[in-house]
Amino acid sequence: MSHTPKLSRRAALAGAAAIPLAAATATAVQAEAPMLGTDEAPFKRVKLGSFEVTNLLAGSAVREDPQSIFGMNVDKAAFEEVSKAANIPTDKTRFFFTPVVVNTGSELVLFDTGLNAAGTTAALTAAGYSPDQIDKVVITHMHGDHIGGLMNESALTFANAELITGAAEMNHWAGAENERFDGIIRPNMERFTMIDGGASVASGITAMPAFGHTPGHMAYMLESDGAQLLLAADFANHFVWSLGHPDWEVLFDMDKAAAAATRKTMLDMMATDGIPFSSYHMPWPAFGYVERDGDAYRYAPHTYQLTL
Repeated sequence: MSHTPKLSRRAALAGAAAIPLAAATATAVQAEAPMLGTDEAPFKRVKLGSFEVTNLLAGSAVREDPQSIFGMNVDKAAFEEVSKAANIPTDKTRFFFTPVVVNTGSELVLFDTGLNAAGTTAALTAAGYSPDQIDKVVITHMHGDHIGGLMNESALTFANAELITGAAEMNHWAGAENERFDGIIRPNMERFTMIDGGASVASGITAMPAFGHTPGHMAYMLESDGAQLLLAADFANHFVWSLGHPDWEVLFDMDKAAAAATRKTMLDMMATDGIPFSSYHMPWPAFGYVERDGDAYRYAPHTYQLTL
């Protein structure tokens, strides 16, 4: 006859106490995964009628003292008040660098090339494209963070692409001295097709003058199956300090009065007509809408509207 051993009350309590201790120990061990840092997906693709529009995260950078860049013509207290209301810091800001690929169904068109070839081609590859598939490269303006990826060392990054830019923009920089332009664009000037406002760079893609940021800065309107989206480039470079306060001066705007006038005109158009936009330095993934906010505007990030 077998006997089942009896478990004393003291032993049962001791065993029960050991269970949470063991669980806590296991949890502590499992929690020792390495910190990976903040990160973003390298691309975001939406659809516009029969087009596919893909924003590429070619890089980002933190800059100290944002009021040395935005709101240069307002006092520190006003800048801090606006920033605090939007829950953004006043000691630093983050810039995003966002080239755009538009697939019209017959052509693959890249707008701007990022800071360097490595960042742009990495995002392009992640999005499912290769540099040799790009049919056209459109440069909105000649600042270094837009032309930097055009060359990969001594070779063109997008070897099969037609190069396009605004005539006014090219004429300005060709007559100036600028290291980035001289090293990247000047050796390839004969490869460029020069256009004016209103020109079509591909079916459904129209150039729109947006001067001020640079002398020949262009935006581009996409239209497909009755839907529109504006590629804003750099006429508004911050979702609060530019949209909420279009009169605030921006360091990189070469003609600050003209840039402010352009911002107001473009923002009013988008708010009135409900046109979504992609802007080169907006918070990633850089698709959004413009809403009226009194005499100014506010940024409404895209959610799912352009995925339906």
